[in-house]
Amino acid sequence: MGTVSITSVIGRASVLLNDSENIHWSQTELVDWLNDGQREIALYRPSACVVNKDVVLVVGAKQTLPGDARSLVDIPRNTNGYSIRQVDRRALDAIAPEWHLQAKAKARVEHFCYAETDPKTFYVQPPSPGGNSVEVIYYANPPAVGIGGFIAVDDVYASALVDYIAFRGMSKDTDYTPGGANAATAHYNAFLSAVKGQENQPAPRA
Repeated sequence: MGTVSITSVIGRASVLLNDSENIHWSQTELVDWLNDGQREIALYRPSACVVNKDVVLVVGAKQTLPGDARSLVDIPRNTNGYSIRQVDRRALDAIAPEWHLQAKAKARVEHFCYAETDPKTFYVQPPSPGGNSVEVIYYANPPAVGIGGFIAVDDVYASALVDYIAFRGMSKDTDYTPGGANAATAHYNAFLSAVKGQENQPAPRA
């Protein structure tokens, strides 16, 4: 979660849109575009929205990431302090094919297995008896924010969000804003440059 206010970001974008009084584009519409921009940033830069939290495990080896998660980064330790190592599931299956059995359950997790092909699921070994917790680091979907709050991505992306909002506004009404379509493209390219750090950018999506 960032510390830059939503009011600050949409205020700067409103100046670029030549609409500082929010007559042509409402604050509600600008905030909607800001939320769209945050989600696009998370697609290009998952590290822009990382969560580190303790997660209570359910009974069994199979576990699910929190609802706001996109994918897992790491499970470094049990919350009581014992470390956890990532292992390959196929290797574990070959060594101990019975490791999923609930009879093997223990409160202290020793290993976890994870595959990007199933990004919301991970497995713990030994299986959990339920109720024990581990520290989980994951890439999150940025939550929707509103007036009075703060951006949900890192502060370094605040200027990129200003450019994204300007791009959306200018794309919606090219006749109202100075420069029209060319200005919209320039702001989208500035957004991508800030997020991806690339000089050659594709044309903005319609």
